[in-house]
This record gives sequence, C-alpha cells and structure tokens, in this order.
Amino acid sequence: MSSAGVSEFPGISSVLKIAIFATGCAGIVAEFVLSTLATYLVGNAIFQWTLVMSLMLFAMGLGSRVSRLIRGALLDAFILIEFALSVLCAVSAMLAYSLSAYTGYVDLLIYVLAFVIGSLIGFEIPLVTRINQAYEELRTNISNVMEKDYYGALAGGLIFAFLALPYLGLTYTPILLGAVNFSVAALILWRFFARITRKRVLLAAFAGVLTTLIALGVLAGPVVMYGEQLKYRDKVIFAKQTVYQKIVMTQWQSYYWLFLNGQEQFSTFDEEKYHEPLVHPAMKLSHDISQVLIIGGGDGLAAREVLKYPAVKSVTLVDMDPAMTHLAATHPVLLEINSGSMGDPRLRVINDDAARFVQTDARLYGVIIIDLPDPDSVDMMHVYSEKFYNALRRHLIRGGVLVTQATSPCFSARAFRCLVKTISAAGFAVLPYHNQIPTMGEWGWILGVDRRDMPENRLKEVMLTRNFSDIDTRFMNRDAMISMMHFGKGVLDEALMADVTVNTEINPVLYRYYLSGTWGVY
Repeated sequence: MSSAGVSEFPGISSVLKIAIFATGCAGIVAEFVLSTLATYLVGNAIFQWTLVMSLMLFAMGLGSRVSRLIRGALLDAFILIEFALSVLCAVSAMLAYSLSAYTGYVDLLIYVLAFVIGSLIGFEIPLVTRINQAYEELRTNISNVMEKDYYGALAGGLIFAFLALPYLGLTYTPILLGAVNFSVAALILWRFFARITRKRVLLAAFAGVLTTLIALGVLAGPVVMYGEQLKYRDKVIFAKQTVYQKIVMTQWQSYYWLFLNGQEQFSTFDEEKYHEPLVHPAMKLSHDISQVLIIGGGDGLAAREVLKYPAVKSVTLVDMDPAMTHLAATHPVLLEINSGSMGDPRLRVINDDAARFVQTDARLYGVIIIDLPDPDSVDMMHVYSEKFYNALRRHLIRGGVLVTQATSPCFSARAFRCLVKTISAAGFAVLPYHNQIPTMGEWGWILGVDRRDMPENRLKEVMLTRNFSDIDTRFMNRDAMISMMHFGKGVLDEALMADVTVNTEINPVLYRYYLSGTWGVY
C-alpha cells in the first residue's frame, strides 16, 4: 500500500501508535519469557539471559533490514507478522516443556524460537514508521514511533515482573503475550479493512489464530504439566513458577522430594543426613545459641533442627523467595516435614537478598547457618564470596560459629576446595566435613570459627569432644561426626588446594569450578 493510499484514512496514525505501544510491550515480554524458559530448563541464569537477549536483539536488527524488501501492502504485512508472532509466542513455552523430556537440546529450540521471534519483532518498527510517514514529518514520525515502543517496553517489563510471571507463570504468560499480538492485528484489520489487499487471506489467518489461541488456553495447563512430569521420575504433586525460581514437589510412595529450578533440595527418604549435619555441629560448638541466623532454608527444615534446642530464643530466617517461605508455612506436606517450624513464635522470616540483609542488619548471632542453592551460576557468586563471608564473620559473637553447605567434595571437588579456601581467607578457622546422602550423593559442609577465637589445628579436636545424645536426631551422633570429619586422598591434599583460587565478586571462579564437576556420573 502506498503512503498516499494510507493517508486517505483519518485516525490511522493514532491507531498505529496504540499498536506500537502494545507490540513494544509484547516484544520485551517475549524476550523475558524465552530467557526465563532457558534459565529454568537449562540453568545458569546470567548466561541464558545474556545469550537469549543478545540473540533476539541481533535478530531484530536482521528483521529490520529485511523489512526493506516489503514494498507494498504494508498494512497486510504488519497484520500477518502480528498473527505469526501471536502463534509463535503463545506456543513457545508449551513446545519447550513438551520437548525438554525427550531431548537434551531444548536450549537450541529456545534459541531458534528467540531468533525467529526476534526477527519478526524487527519488522514492526520499520513497517509502522513507513505507514505513518504520510501523517508526520520524519523527525516527529520516528520519535513518536520509538517513544511508544519504549514506553510499551517499560509497561511490559512491569507487567512481567509484578503480574504475569508471579500469577500466570510460564504456562499462561506466553498465551497472554500471543493475545496481545493478536489483538493488535485484529484492531488494524477491523479498523482499516477496506484498505486491506489480501482480505480472504487475513480473515482466514484471523480465524486460524483465534482458534489456536483458544485451544492453547485450554490445553496449556495439561500439556505443560505433562512435560513437567516427564522431567521427573516421580509424580508431581505441586509446581509453581515464582519470580525467582520454579518450585516442584514430587511423591513416590510415602516419600517426597523438593526441587528448585530442577535441582533436588531434599528427599524425605534421607533429608536428615543433610539437615542434621548442617545444623547440629555448629549448634554444639557455639558458646551461645540464643540468637541464630539462617540464610536460605526457606523450606523450614534447617529451622526445624535449630528449634529443637530450648536455649534458642530467636531465629532469623532470610530467604529471597516469599512464595517458598509461604509454601513452607502453609502446604500440608511441608508442614509435616518441617514440623511446623515456620509458625514457631521464635522464628522471624525476612524475604530479602542475603547480602543486602547482612549489610543493613545490626544484630550479632551465636550461629549462622547458610543453606543456599548450589553455586551453579554467576548470579549466586556474591553470596559465596570472600566479602560475604567476611561480612558474616562480623555478625558473629565471640565464640560464634558459621556453617555452610558446600556442594559435593566428590562430584565437584574443586568447588568444595574453593569454598574451603574462600572461607579461610575471610578470617575463619575451617573444619570441612562430608556425608553420603543416598538421593544426593556425597555432600560436604564447611564449619568456620573466627580464627581469633580458636586456632585451626584445635577445631577438629574440640569438635571430637561434643556429644549429640541430648538432641532428638535420626542420624546424627558422635560416631557420625567423627567419620564425617575424615577425608581420603585426593580431596583436600595440599597440592590440590594450591590449584584453586579464592572466590571473590571481582573474580567469581567458583561457578566455573562447580560446572566443571562430574555431575553426570551420579
């Protein structure tokens, strides 16, 4: 369609600006959806967001360049592109979930979707600018079109962060996204139907896309749940995408598993072999356990163990995800597993980033327990850094104790050694120990005491004097502690320790050590 032909339409400029605002909103949400999908299904959030966003921006540039080949029927082309985006965006999550259980290359599918969707988004602004050129001079036309697109991007970001992801998740957000593109196409088709060249084609596309969106809306839940179920060996009894992570609970016979972003957090089959070693050595070693800080542990299981001590007066639990702590306080399965610890009057829950909380908190604690997810991406490095452990040391009373889960000394030995070295560099005398957990494999922890309070060569000796018989445990006793403190060759050898670097925010080596581990063996 020529500019002159379009100019005969009064009001088209205003409609186009509404359309470009909506497509700007939808475009940014499409980028966020695909980045979040890649993070959940593949892992490593910063890498996936960087790659997907960069790929989509490149594809947008390519689409913008190719758009110059469209010489006529601009409204027709714009409507067809919106219909195509509607279907591709709506089906993206269902397709990724469905195929993730059958192939190890779901990341390639997401990257292809990102490229194709990005290319189509790249057509939008050039086409709208060319259609609108009959109404405004160049400088006004370009600034108005870009302005509406950027405003739409802001709206899309806010909607995704505060509404779509928390309430619709990755199941229905893509369908909402497809509906936005469909609505834009339908508005243009209806408002300027007399000037459309390919009326039959576009009416058929309208009917087909509308039918597809309705079908996807009906089938999305079961299809995504089916794909989710195929990823897990056991029956999925709960699944929720939060702003921060995907929470999944599964059941086999009378046992339950909790997964965050696909990583096992515990199984009731053997969780005591993780949580009791995490908590009780530090509690027994500290000079005063009245004030305890738990970082992570939103499931309430570490808190359950801490609250077994009558001397505990206050427990502060800091977990980023309010959905996780709410689930632990309300879901019948988790309430039974954590013995209702999240409702104990001694417990205070704070939903915040751990590093930010530590910077502003003025309290001192006798025990600090770190129960964070594994250090598998760059975005976790600030809470596994020398700076973070140094800050925590300043929140300990004299004679206080810090303990952290430290991934596997078997499957990721370099990461384990890196954490030993990092915590030591932060001023702690350190005591590494480990245990075999059947559902997780060999796991490790690191206990630390301010070096001014106790020299490192005495830490193991003092721990050997501690008795656990006065605490109600299923696994932990003095013999277990003795065995957990001993390592064979090839774990903490001096030459191997010299081969790793302290993890800092400036030089975050830990996640590379972690990812280079032999996790596929287990």
